[in-house]
Amino acid sequence: MTTLTIRDIAQMSGVSRGTVSKVINNYDGVSELTKRKVLEVIDKTGYQPTFSARSLATKKSSLIGLIYAGKINVEFNHPFFNEVISSFQKTLGAMGYDIIIFSNEMFDKDSVDYLARSRHYRLDGCLIIAGEEVEEAVSELDKSDIPCLGIDLELTGENSSYVMTDNFKVSQLAVEYLYLNSIRDVGYIAGKDSSDISNQRLEGFLQTMSQFGMTAQPQWIKHGNFFESSGYEAMEVILQGESLPKAIIAASDMMALGAMRAIKDYGLRIPQDIQVLGCDDVEACRYMEPALTTIKQDKQKIGRLAAIKLNDLINGVTGLRPSLVDPELVIRNSSGTAEEVTKKR
Repeated sequence: MTTLTIRDIAQMSGVSRGTVSKVINNYDGVSELTKRKVLEVIDKTGYQPTFSARSLATKKSSLIGLIYAGKINVEFNHPFFNEVISSFQKTLGAMGYDIIIFSNEMFDKDSVDYLARSRHYRLDGCLIIAGEEVEEAVSELDKSDIPCLGIDLELTGENSSYVMTDNFKVSQLAVEYLYLNSIRDVGYIAGKDSSDISNQRLEGFLQTMSQFGMTAQPQWIKHGNFFESSGYEAMEVILQGESLPKAIIAASDMMALGAMRAIKDYGLRIPQDIQVLGCDDVEACRYMEPALTTIKQDKQKIGRLAAIKLNDLINGVTGLRPSLVDPELVIRNSSGTAEEVTKKR
């Protein structure tokens, strides 16, 4: 079957190709009679304009690039980012956008060029998910005229903005909760010290401890990499020390789950001997024994905000300030039951 072109539709309608293009894209300057004539031909033939033809005519592709940035980037199935992207995609889909995913598997060969690839696909904008050791190509894209929205990544370009949880407040909520429940000896498992998110949460921990007159013991502060095994290893080092904290705050739920496993392996009880708090509220922490108390990030809101802000950037809205989303404390049995907390207060 022969594929019809815009030239064919123009010949059948007795008009120019430019007129057909105006009708397809609902531009002004075409009479109702001519418009009706062209639409009748399109209806009878079942003609569909190609993606390239439509994008050339409208100067918009309705395509968004999704970039998992960094030499050590997050996995597609990461429980936190998976929910954020699902919300982002659903919101953008309702606006008529599609998403293409960029790979950076050539990172070590210095051949990643997000800007060139974005121009090649005529992308309307990009969503950039932060990993660790973010490549220079991301900075180049951020400084370009292509609208960009960062998740957990502080973009500063004129056509960029970002959305993230208020990471200082994440640790602030955790420390405040323990303080209100008479827990003063608190340890902390941070992410890598090269991670901005980890450093923000660690700073929140240290400042809030100081605010409440609680001493942050260096031997109880360790670094992991946000994954479960590193939480186990960090907790194991703490457990081998001369004294033990009454509670551990981990900068991610996965590290908290690893810490819980180590505590159990050393024959200690949760929460009677050591309370444990995490961050993210991934689904797995609800089914642990005991269930994990955590600081919940509003993943649905982060995704929706990212989609709406990126759409605004694409449509020329300027002066969009970064969005910090408030976290929420979710109390479960790893820090005592909700009933016990109520009694103590």
